[in-house]
Amino acid sequence: MSDHETTDTDADGQGDSAEPTFEAAEYADGTVTYPPHTVGPNGAERVGTVDLREYEARVVTWTTSTATPPGVREPNTLAIVEFEMGDDYDGPPVRALGQIAERDEAGGVTGDDGDNSDNGGDQFSVDIGDRIEPVYADELREPGAGIREPESQEWDGFRFRPVE
Repeated sequence: MSDHETTDTDADGQGDSAEPTFEAAEYADGTVTYPPHTVGPNGAERVGTVDLREYEARVVTWTTSTATPPGVREPNTLAIVEFEMGDDYDGPPVRALGQIAERDEAGGVTGDDGDNSDNGGDQFSVDIGDRIEPVYADELREPGAGIREPESQEWDGFRFRPVE
């Protein structure tokens, strides 16, 4: 096992605490991947998990979609971010794709589906190289707007917020 802190999780990926984890997989050869897979990129066995909330990340690239699927905020800014896993990490880059968080009145993050059509969807601005942190959102999109039964899917996840 490496020096990365591992977390035991149950079937829903939340472990013993009520706070959700941004779970990546760690493998016997020391590599880490997101999303987690049973076997690592080099065929190594999965040996644990890593909570990516504990690592700083930077924006690799971003885009804004103005034609979004039903129930997804419009416009919707997405970013590919790369986590800085530390000097001792020698594996491939750990990257994730996700929405950019929105500001709320207190300067924080909204936890709803992000449909702020009344106020123009006040999302944080990001640029390549910006430091970000993952933040939990109860709903990444509006559950009733799609063609699938809302109970058949999970709607929560993580968005990215710039670090000042």
